[in-house]
Amino acid sequence: MLPTVEIETNSNPTYAMIWLHGLGADGNDFVTIVDELKFAARHSVRFIFPHAPERPISINNGFSMRAWYDIYHSDFTHSQDEVGIQDSKKAIEALIKREIERGISSQHILLAGFSQGGAMALHVGVQQNGSFGGVIALSCYLPFSKVISSKTDTHKSLPIFMAHGIYDTVIPLSYATCSKEKLLAAHYSVEWHEYPMGHTVSAQEITDIDHWMQQNVIRYE
Repeated sequence: MLPTVEIETNSNPTYAMIWLHGLGADGNDFVTIVDELKFAARHSVRFIFPHAPERPISINNGFSMRAWYDIYHSDFTHSQDEVGIQDSKKAIEALIKREIERGISSQHILLAGFSQGGAMALHVGVQQNGSFGGVIALSCYLPFSKVISSKTDTHKSLPIFMAHGIYDTVIPLSYATCSKEKLLAAHYSVEWHEYPMGHTVSAQEITDIDHWMQQNVIRYE
């Protein structure tokens, strides 16, 4: 089981939100989001911020850092680290399984992530069986579009929030829009936002996430 930082907004959580950090960060990177989401104040939510394993990153001259998978070169939509991505998928799904065992309905579990963490949130989220709470994918892309090629109507009811900065030089906007178009073509429900920013998260983005959660996540109550 991945090491995590956990925060509960109230006793007996009825929602769980697994938030995946970006390359070189750790689970503490998005802890402050707990106090910024009104949804968390209105509901009993368990936030789980896992730490990715440390691994050598090829594009950074083999320097080891926390990462969900290796990145071979700047055009990271090609020659992807399939083994690393699959290993991280299994580790993230173990966290999802644990939340279900702790009494959280799968419909009340969300995967969120930024950058490389957002890529993993999308990759894992679209492959969940049955009803799943939703996916929040920020400043990222879908690593393997093949995972959406044969999804059922149940999968396609999955609510997805995608957002990206139009001045992002780390993960170009075109990577994200290409992933969005593939999801829409497969009839997934995607809410898309663009912001005048680089590779970061804005206050307006958090407000929009909060509104999306209020509109979509509580639909099973």
